[in-house]
Amino acid sequence: MKVLGMDFGCATGSLRDGKFPDKDCLLPLISKLLGYAIVAASTTVKVPQIMKILKNKSVRGLSVVGFELEVVGYTIALAYCLHKGLPFSAYGELAFLLIQAIILVAIIYYFSQPVRTTTWIRALLYCAVAPTILAGQIEPFLFEALYASQHAIFLFARIPQIWENFSNKSTGELSFLTCFMNFGGGLVRVFTSMQEKAPTSVVLGSLLGMITNGTILSQIIFYRKPETKKEKKIN
Repeated sequence: MKVLGMDFGCATGSLRDGKFPDKDCLLPLISKLLGYAIVAASTTVKVPQIMKILKNKSVRGLSVVGFELEVVGYTIALAYCLHKGLPFSAYGELAFLLIQAIILVAIIYYFSQPVRTTTWIRALLYCAVAPTILAGQIEPFLFEALYASQHAIFLFARIPQIWENFSNKSTGELSFLTCFMNFGGGLVRVFTSMQEKAPTSVVLGSLLGMITNGTILSQIIFYRKPETKKEKKIN
């Protein structure tokens, strides 16, 4: 019995016989379930960050270049997975993350007025090139080179934010919930990528994302200012 590419037959068969499913049956099933869970969670992973910016009307402490590079990285990663024909459960979250990342960058631009000319040039260049990459209308060797470079892109997307947090001794308007979900998603994606027998470059990319997101998450916890307790007035 298969549902969304998940084979429940061996698991249900073992349970009917009063046996616990063996790992060769159970691990692929768990991997698929976790993969779809990540895809489902990814539909809202950046919403807390977006809502925090809109609520405070501020992008204080956020690295604009870092978020722009994140959009580029998601675009390349999604295009590569589509090109390789990987199952949707192995990369589906990239589509939702890309959409939310683009919305997030647009909001950052809005609250960073006036927007510099160089920023508009970068945005227009992305709009011109991204459709070609997503459609896979480039040479295979160039695709491999782009995907290899996207690991560096994600790394350099996180480094400016990590450095800004360190320099300011504050994480500004960064959302703890978004960073926590990014870290948790990266951790699970390392496991699912290995189970789905994804290319080594995909596994390394997930591992790199988990480490860098974990660093930012630890900074949010470390630099969090303790809330001052309000003294009760005695009438």
